[in-house]
Amino acid sequence: MLEEINHQRRRFIGNAALAVAATQLGFLGSASAQQRNPASTDVPAIKPGTHTSFASIKQIDAGLLNVGYAEDGPATGPPIILLHGWPYDIYSFVDVAPLLASAGYRVIVPYLRGYGTTRFLSGETFRNGQQSVVALDIINLMDALKIQKAVVAGFDWGARTADIMAAIWPERCKGIVSVSGYLIGSPAANEAPLPPAAEFEWWYQFYFATKRGKLGYSKNTNDFNKLIWQLASPKWDFDTATFDRSAASFDNPDHVAIVIHNYRWRIGLAEGEKKYDDLEKRLAEAPVITVPTITLEGDANGAPHPPDSAYRKKFSGKYAYRLISGGVGHNLPQEAPQAFAQAVVDVDRL
Repeated sequence: MLEEINHQRRRFIGNAALAVAATQLGFLGSASAQQRNPASTDVPAIKPGTHTSFASIKQIDAGLLNVGYAEDGPATGPPIILLHGWPYDIYSFVDVAPLLASAGYRVIVPYLRGYGTTRFLSGETFRNGQQSVVALDIINLMDALKIQKAVVAGFDWGARTADIMAAIWPERCKGIVSVSGYLIGSPAANEAPLPPAAEFEWWYQFYFATKRGKLGYSKNTNDFNKLIWQLASPKWDFDTATFDRSAASFDNPDHVAIVIHNYRWRIGLAEGEKKYDDLEKRLAEAPVITVPTITLEGDANGAPHPPDSAYRKKFSGKYAYRLISGGVGHNLPQEAPQAFAQAVVDVDRL
């Protein structure tokens, strides 16, 4: 069935529609010593899939969570935080992390709330997936790790989180790498309907809005997420072992609740928490990002994404855009780890 879909035509139509609709779419840790940048060397070539595990997996209490995270590189190196999206996990960076570690960086790759070994500290905490909360989780993680400032890089939910951190807490971000650019949105902006081709791209969001969708995702999580991988990266020939390594993180007891709340909240079908209203109000104004930024896009991204022309003006600092060729889809760091790692190193130099 997947082979019957004309992905190229679908992306072209969807991107044109999204271009029209793109505009719809202070916690300080302990101070750390001034850190020198690693040597300015290009990232070496690496075959995607070279690595299948991380140097170490750790746990730490941070805010509302006990966060599971991979760490690599020297503890005294300049910190890099790598953020995954849905339906992916830290293994999106399994080849990126050692590249950056070998360049002298301290690399932190956390499981977002609802993934892997990350758990809520209290069973009473609302399982909230709204955008500001995910960003706060990472600020709290930085505080717990005593990281004052870091380069933050991600894709999908992770790119949105990097954008939010740079917009609301620019003092905590030395620079960001954001796949698909500026992804900050609001339920109010999302009330306006998109052109039909763009609405079609978001089919799973409307599925999740239903009782049937929540039940279906709960019962068929792995099959559903594998389908998303195939649609979002139509030219990525991942094997069963690669998917299974990430699929283990979907067994998190809060995964379904977080995913469903996130997508329902985006279109105004689920309430957020009042204590985050001020943050969401600021984000709804689509703040300009001032920190150094590199945005990336894969040339075969089958997921909804705006063209770079739609968001260029949202970045007022040092900026570069890169289109990564070779059939690279939505999971850009796992499909093109060298290009992603190089962007992280380069934004640190801007």
